[in-house]
Amino acid sequence: MGRWRALLWSVGGVLLVGLGVWAAVVLPHLLAAPEDSAIPVAVNFPAPDLHLTTLDGQPVAVGALRGKVVLINNWATWCPPCVEEMPVLDAYYRAHRDQGFILLAIAAHEYPFEIRDFLEQHHWKLALTLVPDPKEQAMTAFHQTHLPASYVVDREGVVRLMWVGAISRKQLEKHVTPLLEK
Repeated sequence: MGRWRALLWSVGGVLLVGLGVWAAVVLPHLLAAPEDSAIPVAVNFPAPDLHLTTLDGQPVAVGALRGKVVLINNWATWCPPCVEEMPVLDAYYRAHRDQGFILLAIAAHEYPFEIRDFLEQHHWKLALTLVPDPKEQAMTAFHQTHLPASYVVDREGVVRLMWVGAISRKQLEKHVTPLLEK
């Protein structure tokens, strides 16, 4: 009887370990959002007229970008979802910049040297416009507390979409591309 008990305990242990491995590997995929992306919320308010300076030292004013569709992405170098979505945002920008699309990646509470160090560390050469925002002017203007957060401003200067969380390419194509085609 002792051998059977030991065998049952061994089999039970193996089954429990197998169940644990299954739960660790499969469950996160079953519980994840369908495309691991935030879903935008439709909004309707005038874009704040932010006046900032790009990483390249050029002044940029959101109010001066009328006639363009502008995606304002508030992010930070220390924010994992922000870092994860940056290549997606850059690829979307590269694909649509000829349609009057501007992407301002505004780094909250970041100085130019921090962004440059970050880019060098990741070996990234991004085409989108990087904007240091050490005083968090953009987060204050949008009454925002979470990163990443993105806002889409239409050609008339009205904020039409808002995301809190990382954005997928599929969501960008579904929600921003129609604004570019108008």
